[in-house]
This record gives sequence, C-alpha cells and structure tokens, in this order.
Amino acid sequence: MWTLIHIIDWVLWLFMAPSVLYVFFYAIISLFHRKKKPYPTEGIRQSSFLILFPAYKEDTVIVHSVQECLKQTYPQELYHVGVISDHMQEDTNEQLRQLPITLFTPQFEKSSKAKALHYAIEHTENSYDYIVILDADNVVLPDFLEQVNASCQQGYKAIQCHRCAKNSDNDVAVLDGVSEEINNTIFRKAHNTIGISSALIGSGMCFPYNWFKEHVKMLETAVEDRELEILLMKQHIFIKYEEHIPVYDEKVSNPENFQRQRLRWMTGQVQSLLLMLPYLPKAVMTGNIHYIDKTMQQALIPRSILLVLTCFFAILMTFISFPWSIKWWVLFLVICLSIYIAIPRKMRNSALFGKIFSTVKLVWLMLKNILKMDLKSKEFLHTTHGK
Repeated sequence: MWTLIHIIDWVLWLFMAPSVLYVFFYAIISLFHRKKKPYPTEGIRQSSFLILFPAYKEDTVIVHSVQECLKQTYPQELYHVGVISDHMQEDTNEQLRQLPITLFTPQFEKSSKAKALHYAIEHTENSYDYIVILDADNVVLPDFLEQVNASCQQGYKAIQCHRCAKNSDNDVAVLDGVSEEINNTIFRKAHNTIGISSALIGSGMCFPYNWFKEHVKMLETAVEDRELEILLMKQHIFIKYEEHIPVYDEKVSNPENFQRQRLRWMTGQVQSLLLMLPYLPKAVMTGNIHYIDKTMQQALIPRSILLVLTCFFAILMTFISFPWSIKWWVLFLVICLSIYIAIPRKMRNSALFGKIFSTVKLVWLMLKNILKMDLKSKEFLHTTHGK
C-alpha cells in the first residue's frame, strides 16, 4: 500500500516539476532584462497600416475604442481603421458609420475571431504595408502607430505590443491584470532577452499585410493567436515584444466571465499542443528552438493551478510522511518565488497579496473547466466586456 502511494507521489511530482522549472528559468532570465529606449520615430520611412477591430457583441466598448484609436498623431492618409461588427446592435453600427472607418457586417451562423479577420481581409480592396489587430475593448495612445512603425522599420516582421490592464475595479480584475503582467514577464520579455520569440496574446499584434492576407485563411480554431505562432515559428519569423508600446485591455470583472475566458484559453492550449506535436520532430532535427519552446509552453500546467496543487500535496504529504513532503515544499517555494519575481515591482504590495483567497476561488473555477473542455470544439466562447 505504502509503495503504491510513494509511486503515485513521485509520478505527480514529476508531472508538475517541468512546468515549475520552465517558469522558474524564465523568471530568473527576466532579472537580466534591460529596458531599452524607444526607437526614433523621426527621419524614418512611414508605412501604411490597416487596423482591424473584430467585435462580437461588443456594443458597450467598441465605439469608445475606435474613437480613441482615431486620435493617432500618425498621418491620417497612412492608416485606416476597420471594424468587423458581428452580431452587434444596429444603434452601435450607426454610431460607427459616423466615424471615418470601414464597417464590415458579416452574418456568421457560428462566429469566431478568425472568421471575422478573414472576412475583413477578403472585403478589403486596398493594400497596406502592415496590419494591426486590436480587440474591441483595447485602447491605444495617440502615438501608438508612430511607435509601431518605428519598430517595423527596425526590420521586425511580427510584433507583440505590451497589453496591460485598463481597469482594477475588483479582486478578479486586479488578479487578471497581474496574471497578464506575469505572462508578459515570462513568455515575452524574458524570452526576447535570450533571443527567443515572444508569445502572441491575440491583440496588440502587428504583421506584414501581405503575409497576414496569405495566412489568415489557414486559421481554424478559436485560438487564432496560437495558430499564428505556429505559422510564424515554422517560417522562422521572430516575434518581437515591444514593452514600451502599451495596449490597454479590459480585464474580466466577475468569476463567471473569468471561468468562461479560461475555459477558452485552456481548451485552446491543448488544441494548440496537439497541432504542434506532429511538426516537433522536424523542429528538433532542424534546431528550431523557437518552435520547440512554444511547444513546451503549450504543455505547461497553468501557474495558479500549480501554486494550489503543490501547496496541497506539500501539506498532505507532511501528514503522511514528512521526508516525502520535502520535494513538494521545494516545488511550492520555487513556483512562489517565480511568480513573485515575475510580478512587476509596482504591483507588489500588501493589497495584492491580501487577495490570495480570491486566487484559490479562481483556481477552483479553472479546475472545474478541465471537466468542461471539448478538444474537438471550434466554438468561439465570448468574454463580455463593459459594465
């Protein structure tokens, strides 16, 4: 009996340890990151941009986001904004028609962000140098395009901007915003520090227009950003993370939306892993470290689940056999240290750490999501924004 328990104990530990070590490695790497000055915006070529806002039932936020985007200091003749209005109210569409944008109104039976982007590209007659993808709730600063263009002129073909929280109205929103910044530290900033491609987020992304036009039709799942990563990694296109270009994103403010959003992400993560595995042997043979890293990333256990489960097993094993528990306590302390390092200093305060009980509740919702995952589903799970 004790032998069986000991075997199960080690199997569970070995299952979780790689995820903890991956996060710990990049958390340590992030300590060596040196913030760089923004690129010069004057005296450089000014490219043309198409900015697309896929908007599914986003009546409460889309008009404001577009109005803010239109305040760019970049030459008006060099950028154009398009909104894909998917199942939005006619009043909202009418407000959007009053703005100097293109309004696309597809009638999808089953909606998805990939479908919306594909529809917009198919119905765009003009050509551009680059395309920028923003979510309907995203707000950018007036110099956004100036900074993005400066990055493009450095030769980068895939850019991920710094998505950060624009609201902190309750515990859920605060923790969601902190989680985003931890992701920025580990999967973007630290990766670029050692020359590995950043992860994409799904918005605040920029690509060469012709490249995107050619590949958008290949997107099939509800996590198009992961599919874009796969295409970029196969073609050895480096993804640059631009920490100094903020894109303000509305964080989820209630547990129901949080659970729905994480279900979409967790399902998409497993779907992406299954998509990436067939090409992995070739990536290993050709030394495609970027593809190998992104495959490992999709195999990670979510940090918050690691935090709670390592703590749970450390306490449990302490009662069963203290020597058996030591490895669990080490794993728990390593993931705690990793998360602490990855949290930006300005966010480390007593108020944040006082929200630990809210974290446990949200982790429970994520664990329940495991039972709801449908790996064959391509259904788009919408996250509601606005009050």
